[in-house]
Amino acid sequence: MKRQDFYYELPEELIAQDPLEDRSSSRLLVLDRQSGAVSHHTFREIADYLNEGDCLVINDTKVIPARLIGSKEETGAKIEVLLLKRKENNIWETLVKPGKKAKAGARINFGEGLLTGEVVGIAEEGNRLIRFSYEGIFEEILDRLGQMPLPPYITHQLEDKNRYQTVYAKHTGSAAAPTAGLHFTPELLKELEEKGVEIARVTLHVGLGTFRPVKVDEITDHHMHSEFYRIDEEAAEKINRAKAAGNRVICVGTTSCRTIESAADETGRLEEKSGWTEIFIYPGYRFKVLDGLITNFHLPESTLIMLVSALAGRENVLGAYKEAVEERYRFFSFGDAMLIK
Repeated sequence: MKRQDFYYELPEELIAQDPLEDRSSSRLLVLDRQSGAVSHHTFREIADYLNEGDCLVINDTKVIPARLIGSKEETGAKIEVLLLKRKENNIWETLVKPGKKAKAGARINFGEGLLTGEVVGIAEEGNRLIRFSYEGIFEEILDRLGQMPLPPYITHQLEDKNRYQTVYAKHTGSAAAPTAGLHFTPELLKELEEKGVEIARVTLHVGLGTFRPVKVDEITDHHMHSEFYRIDEEAAEKINRAKAAGNRVICVGTTSCRTIESAADETGRLEEKSGWTEIFIYPGYRFKVLDGLITNFHLPESTLIMLVSALAGRENVLGAYKEAVEERYRFFSFGDAMLIK
């Protein structure tokens, strides 16, 4: 299967640059994965498509303001540092721009010395290992100095950091938001619970590899990035209970989907578990747990559009995307949503 099989034309002006004022007022395209039929709604109507006993799986990861702007101690040259992964104590794997100014031993100041970093090594793909020094609590300093690591296709400045955070974000560790969850409000979640929909919280810390393009022609040659996930006993029980009763498990976002599909055994059963996943879901994959998916519109030729095509069929997905373009839907992280049922 070729990468270009998942290409579609997208006018640049349809890439959403800013979040809507009301999270749940975004549009919702509903795709029937059996027939390929498409209908158009607003996101707050999502409750009409969820039934009592269904289990909605949400990813409660929290994005860290991982983008730091600093200056090289020796020269004062500007350096941008993106935190990718905490390795040990105060050493982080980072993406540094420009990388050539960040040789081993280089020291970087942030916030007039409130935070300092020293390059202590080079990891795979040229990422830098930086040891940070500071007084106080690292997360509080990061909240003061850091910016949200928005995807490269968003060029506008984000006024409110919380708008790149789900309302249920809890466990800090992501370098990018699980964006399908950005459409939910506390009121909408309460309405679903009152209807009898079970809500299971899982955690997958989203890495920047989620934006890494597929560069190989044959998609099976693509190597997926590794991400940490955790499912607790309560979430596993809720999902298992829904499946045993013949009800649906519907994931909010590809990250929730990848979490439960990574953790399930061959019979689709879950138990408390944590670990790292490199699961790559593309057409031909047999879903063990998932019955439906709430997701945003994804980049052409991305691993994410391949995942939704595995669920709904490539032709159905590309047909729905073509209609979404014609109907002027808003695309990508701050864009509109799709329900695959």
